[in-house]
Amino acid sequence: MTLDGTNTWVLREPGARRSVVVDPGPSILAHLDAVAEVAGEVAAVLLTHHHHDHSEAAKEFAERMGCGVRALDPRHQLGSEGLEDGDVVEVDGLEVRVVGTPGHTADSLSFVLPAERAVLTGDTVLGRGTTVVAHPDGELGAYLGSLGRLHALAEAQEVAAIWPGHGPVIDDALGAIGYYQDHRRERLEQVQAAVETLRAAPHPEGIAVDELPRRVVEIVYADVDPVLWGAAELSVRAQLAYLAERR
Repeated sequence: MTLDGTNTWVLREPGARRSVVVDPGPSILAHLDAVAEVAGEVAAVLLTHHHHDHSEAAKEFAERMGCGVRALDPRHQLGSEGLEDGDVVEVDGLEVRVVGTPGHTADSLSFVLPAERAVLTGDTVLGRGTTVVAHPDGELGAYLGSLGRLHALAEAQEVAAIWPGHGPVIDDALGAIGYYQDHRRERLEQVQAAVETLRAAPHPEGIAVDELPRRVVEIVYADVDPVLWGAAELSVRAQLAYLAERR
Protein backbone atom coordinates (compact mmCIF):
# COMPACT_ATOMS: atom_id res chain seq x y z
CA MET A 1 0.00 0.00 0.00
CA THR A 2 3.05 2.34 0.02
CA LEU A 3 3.93 1.98 -3.71
CA ASP A 4 7.75 2.32 -3.73
CA GLY A 5 7.91 3.18 -0.04
CA THR A 6 7.52 6.51 1.74
CA ASN A 7 9.13 9.61 0.24
CA THR A 8 11.20 11.55 2.75
CA TRP A 9 11.83 15.11 1.58
CA VAL A 10 14.91 17.14 2.51
CA LEU A 11 14.31 20.85 1.86
CA ARG A 12 17.08 23.46 1.91
CA GLU A 13 17.79 26.72 0.11
CA PRO A 14 20.89 26.60 -2.13
CA GLY A 15 23.94 27.45 -0.04
CA ALA A 16 21.98 27.41 3.21
CA ARG A 17 23.34 25.78 6.36
CA ARG A 18 20.16 24.19 7.71
CA SER A 19 17.47 21.99 6.19
CA VAL A 20 13.91 20.88 6.90
CA VAL A 21 13.04 17.18 6.75
CA VAL A 22 9.48 16.13 5.89
CA ASP A 23 8.19 12.67 6.88
CA PRO A 24 11.29 10.74 8.07
CA GLY A 25 9.26 7.56 7.56
CA PRO A 26 9.73 4.21 9.26
CA SER A 27 12.46 3.45 11.77
CA ILE A 28 14.99 1.91 9.39
CA LEU A 29 18.55 2.80 10.40
CA ALA A 30 20.02 2.69 6.87
CA HIS A 31 17.31 5.07 5.66
CA LEU A 32 17.76 7.47 8.57
CA ASP A 33 21.53 7.43 8.06
CA ALA A 34 21.05 8.37 4.39
CA VAL A 35 18.63 11.17 5.29
CA ALA A 36 21.02 12.52 7.94
CA GLU A 37 23.89 12.55 5.46
CA VAL A 38 21.90 14.50 2.88
CA ALA A 39 20.22 16.83 5.37
CA GLY A 40 23.24 18.01 7.34
CA GLU A 41 22.08 20.34 10.12
CA VAL A 42 18.30 20.01 10.52
CA ALA A 43 16.20 22.90 11.81
CA ALA A 44 12.93 21.00 12.04
CA VAL A 45 11.09 17.82 11.13
CA LEU A 46 7.61 18.32 9.65
CA LEU A 47 4.89 15.67 9.38
CA THR A 48 2.17 15.57 6.73
CA HIS A 49 0.11 13.22 8.94
CA HIS A 50 0.37 10.61 11.67
CA HIS A 51 0.37 7.34 9.73
CA HIS A 52 3.14 4.99 10.83
CA ASP A 53 4.94 4.87 7.49
CA HIS A 54 5.42 8.65 7.64
CA SER A 55 5.85 9.36 11.34
CA GLU A 56 7.35 6.34 13.09
CA ALA A 57 10.95 7.62 13.04
CA ALA A 58 10.13 11.32 13.45
CA LYS A 59 10.97 11.73 17.12
CA GLU A 60 13.90 9.31 16.93
CA PHE A 61 15.39 11.21 13.99
CA ALA A 62 14.71 14.63 15.52
CA GLU A 63 16.40 13.68 18.77
CA ARG A 64 19.38 12.41 16.80
CA MET A 65 19.59 15.69 14.84
CA GLY A 66 18.85 17.95 17.82
CA CYS A 67 15.65 19.54 16.54
CA GLY A 68 11.89 19.41 17.09
CA VAL A 69 9.02 17.67 15.32
CA ARG A 70 6.20 19.88 14.12
CA ALA A 71 2.83 18.28 13.35
CA LEU A 72 -0.87 19.07 13.63
CA ASP A 73 -1.48 16.23 16.09
CA PRO A 74 0.18 17.14 19.43
CA ARG A 75 0.85 13.45 20.12
CA HIS A 76 3.41 13.44 17.32
CA GLN A 77 5.13 16.72 18.18
CA LEU A 78 8.51 17.02 19.84
CA GLY A 79 9.08 20.41 21.41
CA SER A 80 6.74 23.34 21.85
CA GLU A 81 5.89 24.11 18.20
CA GLY A 82 3.08 22.44 16.30
CA LEU A 83 1.66 23.13 12.85
CA GLU A 84 -1.64 24.63 11.74
CA ASP A 85 -3.24 25.72 8.50
CA GLY A 86 -1.78 29.08 7.49
CA ASP A 87 1.53 28.66 9.30
CA VAL A 88 4.71 29.63 7.47
CA VAL A 89 7.94 27.81 8.31
CA GLU A 90 11.04 29.84 7.43
CA VAL A 91 14.56 28.45 7.66
CA ASP A 92 17.59 30.24 6.19
CA GLY A 93 15.60 31.64 3.26
CA LEU A 94 13.45 28.55 2.75
CA GLU A 95 9.72 29.23 2.95
CA VAL A 96 7.20 26.45 3.57
CA ARG A 97 3.50 27.37 3.70
CA VAL A 98 1.19 25.02 5.59
CA VAL A 99 -2.16 24.13 4.02
CA GLY A 100 -4.70 22.11 5.97
CA THR A 101 -5.85 19.22 3.78
CA PRO A 102 -7.85 16.84 6.02
CA GLY A 103 -9.66 13.84 4.60
CA HIS A 104 -7.13 11.04 4.16
CA THR A 105 -6.69 11.56 7.90
CA ALA A 106 -8.06 14.24 10.19
CA ASP A 107 -4.55 15.65 10.71
CA SER A 108 -3.38 15.70 7.08
CA LEU A 109 -1.38 18.74 5.99
CA SER A 110 0.19 19.79 2.71
CA PHE A 111 3.25 22.02 2.36
CA VAL A 112 3.56 24.61 -0.41
CA LEU A 113 7.02 25.72 -1.57
CA PRO A 114 6.38 29.04 -3.32
CA ALA A 115 9.89 29.25 -4.78
CA GLU A 116 9.44 25.87 -6.49
CA ARG A 117 5.70 26.24 -7.21
CA ALA A 118 5.41 22.78 -5.70
CA VAL A 119 3.23 21.22 -3.03
CA LEU A 120 4.12 18.29 -0.79
CA THR A 121 0.84 16.40 -0.41
CA GLY A 122 1.69 13.45 1.85
CA ASP A 123 -1.01 10.88 1.11
CA THR A 124 -3.65 13.38 -0.01
CA VAL A 125 -2.45 12.99 -3.61
CA LEU A 126 -0.11 10.13 -4.57
CA GLY A 127 2.39 9.87 -7.39
CA ARG A 128 0.48 6.92 -8.86
CA GLY A 129 -3.08 5.70 -8.42
CA THR A 130 -5.43 7.18 -5.83
CA THR A 131 -5.39 7.34 -2.06
CA VAL A 132 -7.56 5.67 0.57
CA VAL A 133 -9.96 7.73 2.67
CA ALA A 134 -10.07 5.34 5.60
CA HIS A 135 -13.19 5.65 7.75
CA PRO A 136 -13.57 6.73 10.53
CA ASP A 137 -10.43 8.92 10.77
CA GLY A 138 -10.68 9.62 7.06
CA GLU A 139 -13.69 11.71 6.07
CA LEU A 140 -14.83 12.08 2.47
CA GLY A 141 -16.47 15.50 2.78
CA ALA A 142 -13.27 16.94 4.22
CA TYR A 143 -11.23 15.18 1.56
CA LEU A 144 -13.30 16.61 -1.29
CA GLY A 145 -12.88 20.05 0.27
CA SER A 146 -9.11 19.54 0.44
CA LEU A 147 -8.96 18.52 -3.23
CA GLY A 148 -10.90 21.68 -4.02
CA ARG A 149 -8.41 23.76 -2.08
CA LEU A 150 -5.43 22.19 -3.86
CA HIS A 151 -7.17 22.56 -7.22
CA ALA A 152 -7.65 26.28 -6.54
CA LEU A 153 -3.92 26.67 -5.77
CA ALA A 154 -3.04 24.90 -9.01
CA GLU A 155 -5.60 26.87 -11.01
CA ALA A 156 -4.13 30.09 -9.65
CA GLN A 157 -0.70 28.80 -10.76
CA GLU A 158 0.59 28.99 -7.22
CA VAL A 159 1.59 25.33 -7.56
CA ALA A 160 2.54 23.49 -10.74
CA ALA A 161 4.04 20.26 -9.39
CA ILE A 162 3.10 17.72 -6.74
CA TRP A 163 5.76 16.14 -4.56
CA PRO A 164 3.81 13.23 -3.05
CA GLY A 165 4.31 11.03 -0.01
CA HIS A 166 4.52 7.95 -2.23
CA GLY A 167 5.41 7.50 -5.88
CA PRO A 168 7.04 9.85 -8.40
CA VAL A 169 6.77 13.61 -8.71
CA ILE A 170 3.80 14.83 -10.77
CA ASP A 171 4.59 17.75 -13.07
CA ASP A 172 0.95 18.52 -13.92
CA ALA A 173 -0.64 19.39 -10.58
CA LEU A 174 -3.84 20.78 -12.09
CA GLY A 175 -4.42 17.68 -14.22
CA ALA A 176 -3.67 15.27 -11.39
CA ILE A 177 -5.96 16.98 -8.90
CA GLY A 178 -8.72 17.23 -11.50
CA TYR A 179 -8.39 13.50 -12.10
CA TYR A 180 -8.68 12.84 -8.37
CA GLN A 181 -11.84 14.92 -8.19
CA ASP A 182 -13.38 13.11 -11.17
CA HIS A 183 -12.41 9.73 -9.74
CA ARG A 184 -14.06 10.49 -6.39
CA ARG A 185 -17.26 11.66 -8.04
CA GLU A 186 -17.39 8.52 -10.19
CA ARG A 187 -16.74 6.21 -7.24
CA LEU A 188 -19.40 7.96 -5.19
CA GLU A 189 -21.92 7.47 -7.99
CA GLN A 190 -20.93 3.79 -8.25
CA VAL A 191 -21.33 3.28 -4.50
CA GLN A 192 -24.73 4.95 -4.51
CA ALA A 193 -25.84 2.81 -7.45
CA ALA A 194 -24.60 -0.36 -5.70
CA VAL A 195 -26.57 0.53 -2.55
CA GLU A 196 -29.71 1.04 -4.61
CA THR A 197 -29.16 -2.29 -6.38
CA LEU A 198 -28.74 -4.12 -3.08
CA ARG A 199 -31.82 -2.49 -1.58
CA ALA A 200 -33.90 -3.41 -4.62
CA ALA A 201 -32.85 -7.08 -4.53
CA PRO A 202 -34.90 -9.52 -2.43
CA HIS A 203 -33.23 -10.22 0.90
CA PRO A 204 -35.43 -12.35 3.19
CA GLU A 205 -33.45 -11.38 6.27
CA GLY A 206 -32.27 -8.00 5.02
CA ILE A 207 -28.66 -6.74 4.91
CA ALA A 208 -26.98 -6.03 8.23
CA VAL A 209 -25.51 -2.55 8.58
CA ASP A 210 -22.02 -3.99 9.12
CA GLU A 211 -22.41 -6.23 6.08
CA LEU A 212 -23.36 -3.45 3.64
CA PRO A 213 -19.86 -2.02 3.00
CA ARG A 214 -18.44 -5.41 2.00
CA ARG A 215 -21.42 -6.12 -0.25
CA VAL A 216 -20.86 -2.76 -1.96
CA VAL A 217 -17.15 -3.55 -2.39
CA GLU A 218 -18.03 -6.83 -4.10
CA ILE A 219 -20.00 -4.87 -6.70
CA VAL A 220 -17.97 -1.68 -7.16
CA TYR A 221 -14.53 -3.27 -6.88
CA ALA A 222 -15.32 -6.52 -8.67
CA ASP A 223 -12.41 -5.95 -11.09
CA VAL A 224 -9.91 -5.26 -8.28
CA ASP A 225 -7.70 -7.90 -6.66
CA PRO A 226 -9.59 -9.12 -3.55
CA VAL A 227 -6.35 -8.64 -1.59
CA LEU A 228 -7.11 -4.91 -1.80
CA TRP A 229 -10.74 -5.21 -0.74
CA GLY A 230 -9.93 -4.48 2.91
CA ALA A 231 -8.62 -1.02 2.01
CA ALA A 232 -11.49 -0.57 -0.44
CA GLU A 233 -13.97 -1.33 2.33
CA LEU A 234 -12.54 1.48 4.47
CA SER A 235 -13.08 3.88 1.58
CA VAL A 236 -16.60 2.56 1.00
CA ARG A 237 -17.43 3.10 4.67
CA ALA A 238 -16.29 6.73 4.28
CA GLN A 239 -18.45 7.11 1.17
CA LEU A 240 -21.49 5.58 2.86
CA ALA A 241 -21.06 7.94 5.80
CA TYR A 242 -20.81 10.87 3.38
CA LEU A 243 -23.99 9.81 1.57
CA ALA A 244 -25.84 9.30 4.87
CA GLU A 245 -24.98 12.83 5.98
CA ARG A 246 -26.51 14.23 2.81
CA ARG A 247 -29.85 12.40 2.88
